[in-house]
Amino acid sequence: MPRFHCSVPLHAGATLALPPGAARHVQVLRLQPGDAITLFDGSGGEYAATVDRMGRSEVSVVVGAHTARESEAARAVHLAVGMPANERMDWLVEKATELGVASIQPLVTAHGVLRLAGERAEKKRAHWEAIAIAACEQCGRNRVPMIHPVRPFSGWLDAAPDDGGHGPALRLVLSLAEGTRALGDALAQAGGDPAAVQVLSGPEGGLSGTEEAEAIARGFAPVTLGPRVLRAETAALAALVRLA
Repeated sequence: MPRFHCSVPLHAGATLALPPGAARHVQVLRLQPGDAITLFDGSGGEYAATVDRMGRSEVSVVVGAHTARESEAARAVHLAVGMPANERMDWLVEKATELGVASIQPLVTAHGVLRLAGERAEKKRAHWEAIAIAACEQCGRNRVPMIHPVRPFSGWLDAAPDDGGHGPALRLVLSLAEGTRALGDALAQAGGDPAAVQVLSGPEGGLSGTEEAEAIARGFAPVTLGPRVLRAETAALAALVRLA
């Protein structure tokens, strides 16, 4: 059944006009009045709904019963990533959403190729948020991960919370330094089963030595994913697979 994110709060029995993006999607799929769809607003669970009316650019629906279905990961994983260039960041956001990421923090780092600030940075953030919403619609998630505004590395590190709303987080930084312990070992040695993990990952050229040292000084434990050097977007996703 087609699933659509609705940016306004939903409640059973309401008749409402879908947001423009969802309305266009309904029209592209050539749905008709009476067709069943699923809606979610990001607050949890999902709603059965029925297409009520199709206009030239507007689609109205009748909202039905709420189902408290969730498909979130058992552990909240927050990714802070030095942005890879071009479409690779788009791909990272899409796949991380499918894999259950709780939030993504795009960072401007010393070795990063992608440099964003001001209006251009906000447009990119909105673009990545739209990608995350589409990924949720496709994969069955009912909670859209937070895509934070682009931040410079140093400013983010100075203010980075250690939880993200899920209790104290285990802080990890992906490192290529000789002798770095494996991610699985770090998780086992952390004690207990942390409800949240923050993972810091560099761009194509990796974090600079200074950036990695600053992160370690702020409580990020250096970890490795193995003997192979992974692309920036692959490394972040590989860590997410192991942790989520």
